[in-house]
Amino acid sequence: MSTVTASIFPRVEEDRYLALLQAANAIATCSDCAAASDALVSKLREVTHFDFLHLAAFDKDTNQLCFSLLDANGRRLDPPPGDVLPLGDSPIQYVHDSGEALVTLDWSLEPRFPSYGRFLSQHGIGATCTLPLKRGSRRLGVLSLGRCYPNAYDEDEIRFLSLAADQIGLAIDAAVNFFISQRVQDQLKLILDLNNQVVSNLEFHDLLHAASGSVRRVMRCDAAAVMLADAESKNLRVHALDFPDSRGIFVEGALIPIEGTMPGDSFKSGKPIVINRLDATEMPPEMYVKASAEGLNSFCDVPLISKDRLLGILAVARHEENTFDEEEIAFLIQVAKQVAIGIENTLAYTEIADLKDRLAQEKLYLEEEIRGEMDFEGIVGQSSGLRHVLNLVETVAPSDSTVLLLGETGTGKELIARAIHDRSKRKDRTFVKLNCAAIPTGLLESELFGHERGAFTGAISQKIGRLELADQGSLFLDEVGDIPIEIQPKLLRALQEREFERLGSTHTKKVNVRLVAATNRDLDKMIESREFRSDLYYRLNVFPIQIPPLRERPEDIPLLVRYFAQKYGRRMEKKIESIPTTAMKKLSSWHWPGNIRELENFIERSVILTHGSALQVPVGELGPKNKGVPVQDARAADDRSEILRILKDTKGRVAGPDGAAARLGLKRTTLISRMKKLGIDARQIV
Repeated sequence: MSTVTASIFPRVEEDRYLALLQAANAIATCSDCAAASDALVSKLREVTHFDFLHLAAFDKDTNQLCFSLLDANGRRLDPPPGDVLPLGDSPIQYVHDSGEALVTLDWSLEPRFPSYGRFLSQHGIGATCTLPLKRGSRRLGVLSLGRCYPNAYDEDEIRFLSLAADQIGLAIDAAVNFFISQRVQDQLKLILDLNNQVVSNLEFHDLLHAASGSVRRVMRCDAAAVMLADAESKNLRVHALDFPDSRGIFVEGALIPIEGTMPGDSFKSGKPIVINRLDATEMPPEMYVKASAEGLNSFCDVPLISKDRLLGILAVARHEENTFDEEEIAFLIQVAKQVAIGIENTLAYTEIADLKDRLAQEKLYLEEEIRGEMDFEGIVGQSSGLRHVLNLVETVAPSDSTVLLLGETGTGKELIARAIHDRSKRKDRTFVKLNCAAIPTGLLESELFGHERGAFTGAISQKIGRLELADQGSLFLDEVGDIPIEIQPKLLRALQEREFERLGSTHTKKVNVRLVAATNRDLDKMIESREFRSDLYYRLNVFPIQIPPLRERPEDIPLLVRYFAQKYGRRMEKKIESIPTTAMKKLSSWHWPGNIRELENFIERSVILTHGSALQVPVGELGPKNKGVPVQDARAADDRSEILRILKDTKGRVAGPDGAAARLGLKRTTLISRMKKLGIDARQIV
């Protein structure tokens, strides 16, 4: 008997009380539940011998079990399910309800609590002392200690353990308060960090990643994400995901439909939604499969709302079940408000920055336009053909319909396009032009749609495309027949859906553009040869206007001659007062294959040669020997000679790596177009 007593009471009373105080202090200063549990088991063994320990803590508001600790024979046990060990069929619930200790000296003789008795028997426990944990009148939980033999507790031991329970209750209450205080400090720090990020971080993606990371760490979650609604409010896009242990199922950039999903339901209702346990019968099958694959079991989705505007969702998740309580949800709502303010600020900053960039580019573009507008100050002519064209311009201009200008090169298609814009409802907005034949194929898509930084080699900064620059205004696409076949579908979509993406971007931009297209090529033949898409052609050919060549409006030639003579006379500070009649007849009888552009260049050359008040026209260039033969300037002649030389070297081959187009550094379609203009047939050369 003395051996048993020595094993039960290894210390004198003073040492036991000292050990009890040390145990209480160790428990009270623990920073989390796991550390407190380890300290309780370790330090309590220095106070009293036990083979079994069962600690249960109850929520002060709901009076429901919120924490349970089981230790049997030196081994930590998982709490059995409620159907195996019902709480109501145990001394734990009895002591908590009554607030009085319950000592069971021999469980083999205890008729009450049969389920609990069987549980203790499985672990060889013969006697228990179950004590309430209280602080004043407030009940905190229950502590049950057991030994493997019956009749293990006498009155002195029970009295000492009651005192121990009081001290442990105080220590546990202090630990809980410390934990709550620490959590409140962490939460306040999170709010402060978010406020600092909102104020200092105006970069959209940086803010979202910083916010999601902070929320995950402070809330001790396994995953946190920020999802924002798209422009049509049909999907939520995952813009930021902080999930260190991800298995790759949930990824950034993913689109989540608003209809039929948990985040979507939270977004539509504007209220938090919580799932504390995966249940295939209560959630969409796709989400259940993905959550199971990632090992996540608890979810909380909170709407991001700023100034009554729904922006998206703040989502957090944990591997454990039943982890989100009302207190955490209330705090997440406050966090979501701060994140929403930050998002609102960054969106406004981004929009302002984009507008500033756009205005700056519009300013530069308009300056270039102003410098280039002096090529034609107005439309000159009184012929019936020109009046018919202008009547069509007056008819179509007030509408937003697409116009296709057809005609030979040099007939003034750009001038007609500008006239359509100036007479439209968009006249106060930008008129943007793009010559599709003057830009290499690789750069045309970027020039038209724009690109993001790093979209391709050499893209060192973001660029706004002509389509975006012309938003709310008019876009003039000259030489539209030279658009490469691979770019045509994207242009068709932009015209039909009024939306596009910059190169290197997944963000869809909306535009409202009135399109005027022009070409000197036969689009019908290009469709037959599969060089031009028929669906794009039908989209462009809403209102075609055929501009007559200069040879079909000879009565306009004298007016144009006087106009250009005065224009270049002023520019060269020469006073041109007259034009010889014979020269005017010669000019009027010539059929000008290069149309108005050729006539303008010819008159400019004439003004250069003039040394008096009468225009000195070099009519010899329009002599009888050239009658019926188009006059080509020196550059055209040189181009023809060079193309013929290269074609002879390539034996008439135009395309391919060793073809004439590659040697001249031109697109195949561009070279074919020039050959047609210069009357060159590659088959004849072969």
